[in-house]
Amino acid sequence: MLDLVQNTLDGIAAGSAYALLAIGFTLIFGVMRRLNIAFGPSIMVGIFLGAWVHVQWSAGLIEAALATFIGALLASIYIERLSFAAIRGDAALASMASSFALWMQLEQGVSLAFPGRTTAFPTLPPLPDIQIAGLFLGGDDLLVLLSAGLVLLVLHRLIYHSHFGLEMRALADSAEAAAVSRININRVAFLTFCLAALVGAVAGLLIAATDGQITPKFGLWATMKGLIAMMIGGLGSLRGALLGGLVLGIVEAQAQWYLGAAAREIVVYGLLFLCLIVLPGGIAGVRDTGAERKL
Repeated sequence: MLDLVQNTLDGIAAGSAYALLAIGFTLIFGVMRRLNIAFGPSIMVGIFLGAWVHVQWSAGLIEAALATFIGALLASIYIERLSFAAIRGDAALASMASSFALWMQLEQGVSLAFPGRTTAFPTLPPLPDIQIAGLFLGGDDLLVLLSAGLVLLVLHRLIYHSHFGLEMRALADSAEAAAVSRININRVAFLTFCLAALVGAVAGLLIAATDGQITPKFGLWATMKGLIAMMIGGLGSLRGALLGGLVLGIVEAQAQWYLGAAAREIVVYGLLFLCLIVLPGGIAGVRDTGAERKL
C-alpha cells in the first residue's frame, strides 16, 4: 500500500507538467477548434534557446528561462502566422497538416543547430526533500508542483475574471456570435496562441530543468504527452486537461513500478484506447462524442 501511495505522489508531480502541456493544446483547440500539431516543437525551440544561452555564456536558470519563453513565443507566432492566420477558419485539416510540416521544419532545424544527442540545461534550485510517514517527496517534485499550481491559478484568474478571458470564452462558444459582438477574432486567436506558448514553455522549462538536459526528440515527446492527456481528459476542456495530465502521470508511475519501463507505454496507450471506447468524451466530457466542449 505504501508503494501505491508513493507512486501516486510521484505520478502527480510528473502529471502536473503533463497537465500544462495538455492545457496549452486545449487553449488553442478550445478557442479556435483547430489542432496545433507543432505545439511541442515550438516549446522545444524555446528550451534549446535557453540551453544555448546556458552553454554559450554559462547563464543560470533565470536567464535560460527568459530565453526559453522568448524562443517558444517566437516559434509559436511563426506557426500561428503561417498555419493558422494565413488559412481560413473553416479549413481545420489544412491548418493541422500545415502545422505538421512546420513541426518537421523546426525539429530538423534544431537537430542541425544542436547535433549532439543531449544539451545541458540549468537545473532547478535545490529544495529540501520532504519525508512523512514513510512517504518521500523530492525537492524538485515539490518545486514542479508549486510552479504548476501557480500557473494554473494565474490562468484561471485570467480566463474567468478578465475581459480577455471573456472574449476567449465567447469565441470558444461561437465564432459567429463573437463576431456579431464586435470581438476582434483575429486578435483573440493570436493572443490565445501566445498564452498557450507561455504555458507550454513553463512545462518544458520545468521538465528540462528537472532532467538537467534536453534532446531534439523533446518536441515529439511533448506533443504525444500533451495530446494523450488532452484526449483522456476531454477535448477542449481545461478541467479535463488538468485531470488528464494527472491521470497520465499516475498511470505511468504505477505501470513503471509494477510492470517495468518497457511496459509503461503499452499501458498508457491501452488506457487511451479504453478511454476512447468507454468515455469518448474524456473524463470531463460526456459519452456523446458530438457534444461541444467549453473552456
